[in-house]
Amino acid sequence: MKFFEDKIQNRQFILSYAVFMLNGMLALSIGSLLPFIRDSRGLDYAFCGLIVSLHSVGNLVSSFTAGALPMLLGRKKSILIFECFFPLSYLIILFSKSNLLIAFAFFATGLARGAASNYCNLKINGIATGKAWALNGLHAMFAIGAFLFPIINMLITKDNGERWVYACGLMLIIGCITWILYMLVPETDDAPIKKKADSSKGMVFGFFKEPIFYLCITTLFFYLCAEQGVIGWMITYFKDTELLDPNVSQITASVLWVMILCGRLTTAYLSTRHKKENLLPAMGIGIVIFFIVLILSRSTVPIMIGIMGFGFSMAGIYATTVSFAGELIKKYSLAWSFILTTASFGSIIMPSIIGYIAEHIGIAVGMSSIALVLVVDMICIMSLVLYVKKNSDAAKQ
Repeated sequence: MKFFEDKIQNRQFILSYAVFMLNGMLALSIGSLLPFIRDSRGLDYAFCGLIVSLHSVGNLVSSFTAGALPMLLGRKKSILIFECFFPLSYLIILFSKSNLLIAFAFFATGLARGAASNYCNLKINGIATGKAWALNGLHAMFAIGAFLFPIINMLITKDNGERWVYACGLMLIIGCITWILYMLVPETDDAPIKKKADSSKGMVFGFFKEPIFYLCITTLFFYLCAEQGVIGWMITYFKDTELLDPNVSQITASVLWVMILCGRLTTAYLSTRHKKENLLPAMGIGIVIFFIVLILSRSTVPIMIGIMGFGFSMAGIYATTVSFAGELIKKYSLAWSFILTTASFGSIIMPSIIGYIAEHIGIAVGMSSIALVLVVDMICIMSLVLYVKKNSDAAKQ
């Protein structure tokens, strides 16, 4: 299969897609495993909210350091260091009875996930700068991995919940395979960056003066609030409210990620034929409408409609928003690290807020709080698109 004329770029493209698919399985398995880990370890809602947030804290830490560390060690060594945390984290979850170590394991999955996101997004953006189809295709691969694990987990645990340890063991093996694949990704000009003549303070941090930098951050911040809130708590929400059968609750994660996959592939296709400025607002409106359907429904069919519509609508928001900042990211080496790091605070804060609300008021109210976040994100999307259109019109004049 050939996407680019350059053989090295073609190999980088294919391997980046492959490792990002496995990253989807590894990173999103925590949502499916959380109810089993909670029951096995006797954890309460507040602690579960904390460890889901710790996953996001790890994601935040590595989002920045995985962007800065290559300047000292090179990209290859940096990504291999961070990807060691995936197999380590599942090893801890399997064999440790300590809540402190379980918390560290969730933090470690975040470290590996953030580094993988930083590496693969930068790699694809470098190959196809600002191309929404390439970034949406990359995130479609993440969705494939994400929807596969809940199905695998259900097949393993459907007769006996205690078999979740086998699913966890599978993730340990996949973590090791992913590390090997990163070894195979070819790198060009991967020497540590000691000093460059043009690396003045203004050249390195000039993105702070760009309005689009802040518009992208706020859009991604509230999007990640909602995404991590839904992904981290949806299965637990349906299981504990008994709105759905426990096995059906597990399937909801796969349904969500199947629709995210469909949405990302659709967005990648439409991005080659329509302006992304017209696509993003439709996604913003869709996530608000379908989440309201999801949270207000009390029977299986409308719940599934809400999940499917929400997943399809949210699918292209992240990659399309990043593509708006494509030139900025390519111009300033640290811009992506700052965008990803700052926006990641959303995925840290929201799961803990939901867990706190669930512990004191109820899981239903906790999940409902996501609706407010989605409305704010829709406003941010509209502001970003209006700014881009205004600048585009001004450049034509």
